[in-house]
Amino acid sequence: MDKILAETKQGQLKGKIEGKSISWKGIPYAKAPVENLRFEPPQQPDNWQGVREAFDFGPVCPQPPEAAAMQGINPEEMSEDCLYLNVWTPNTSKNDLPVMVWIHGGAFTSGAGSSYLYNGARLAGQGEVVVVTLNYRLGALGFLHLAGLDDRFTANLGLLDQVAALRWVKNNIAAFSGDPQQVTIFGESAGSMSIASLLAMPAAKGLFHRAIMESGASQVVPSGQAVHIARDFTGFLDIEPARLSVIKEKPLESIMKASEKVYKENGGDESVLLFQPALDDKTLPQYPTDAISEGSAAGIPLIIGTNHDEGAFFVRPDAEEMPEGKMDEIVKRMAGRENADQIREYYPPSAEGQARMITDFVFWKPALELAEAQIGHAPVWMYRFDWHVPGHPYAGKAVHALEIPFVFQNLDYFRKLEIPIDNTMENLSSRMQNAWVSFAKTEEPGTDWPAYELENRYTKIYHESDAVVSDPHGEKRRMIQENELRK
Repeated sequence: MDKILAETKQGQLKGKIEGKSISWKGIPYAKAPVENLRFEPPQQPDNWQGVREAFDFGPVCPQPPEAAAMQGINPEEMSEDCLYLNVWTPNTSKNDLPVMVWIHGGAFTSGAGSSYLYNGARLAGQGEVVVVTLNYRLGALGFLHLAGLDDRFTANLGLLDQVAALRWVKNNIAAFSGDPQQVTIFGESAGSMSIASLLAMPAAKGLFHRAIMESGASQVVPSGQAVHIARDFTGFLDIEPARLSVIKEKPLESIMKASEKVYKENGGDESVLLFQPALDDKTLPQYPTDAISEGSAAGIPLIIGTNHDEGAFFVRPDAEEMPEGKMDEIVKRMAGRENADQIREYYPPSAEGQARMITDFVFWKPALELAEAQIGHAPVWMYRFDWHVPGHPYAGKAVHALEIPFVFQNLDYFRKLEIPIDNTMENLSSRMQNAWVSFAKTEEPGTDWPAYELENRYTKIYHESDAVVSDPHGEKRRMIQENELRK
């Protein structure tokens, strides 16, 4: 059979050669979630007759135009009919290859599996793995907690989309030379936070075998807060509680405007993460870290890590200094009043201090907690990404998401930032990609990277050259975690 043809359960697909890989794009993994299927769980996709060309990416989920522009998404590419995935496989005769499924980030409100940063051609061709990227419903369409208002609705639709995509992979990836028994999920930011939920979700059990979490850990909204947001949202649409189903008939423009109003009323901007996974008895019954600690992800090896300066992505260097009293109160809330005096020096009210607090309490501390929860159930490896270009206006620090081009070896991205690509960058990309691929193939990222455990807390530092460090920032970690024990 021609290598660019793949026979799926729904019908035959025609791909095209892309470098050392073959790609199939815009594959529907569920029915379009429109009309009566809006705000409903994903449904099995329709079959088709003949050969379907899979040359172009499918539409992406509707999202705020400003956020879409940051990721290079054209508003004309958006549609509620967005449940598509993409596959890259090496242009070889090998079969039963490991599979790596990427879940994109974007604060649960933006992004797409078709982003140029996530092009899987090089990762598949050079790593000899099958790479899958996917879309899932975002914002209110994927994470509005209508189930808290009416039990005829289902919670966490965006996560259930991801589960449906993984189920499609299990049922179809052999047609693309992939091994459905060697599936690694990996993702960044909200994608990594999604993985934390998938590790805890009963519906996702058995659909993947390894996980790589980049810059994101357990992140959910309590059901009470999710219900409050849902009430505000439906109120803005003038929908009475007894007639909640009319939300399926509202124009998409009204849905998006109601989302804007909810943000203005509840925090101001999309960084607040109002739409995100919610605790729910049927779909996500436990806080992910608690479920993982109890063994919900037993037997699933894990790589987890953060970037050295995550928070610098969210706080401009010229941001106004926060009033010292306010910053002190935040420190006390985050670190505990007993430790506030000791730890205050790490978090001055300056922009730098604000960025450090985001780095530590939104990313680093949750990553440590999730790693510790999984240690007793499967091997865990911890990393930290430190590479940066001193003095550069964007990459001057190791900010949030800066590692992604290195993992996918899509270093052309840096030309857009006017950063010349040199051998140091290419070598760093090769080392990271080799570790991720080795993990997907063998369940270990390499012999030079010892597993994370509580005695030494070995952490792989990725920079111009690599190093393994025992318990980086150990003193600060102990102060923060001692407060957790007092709660």
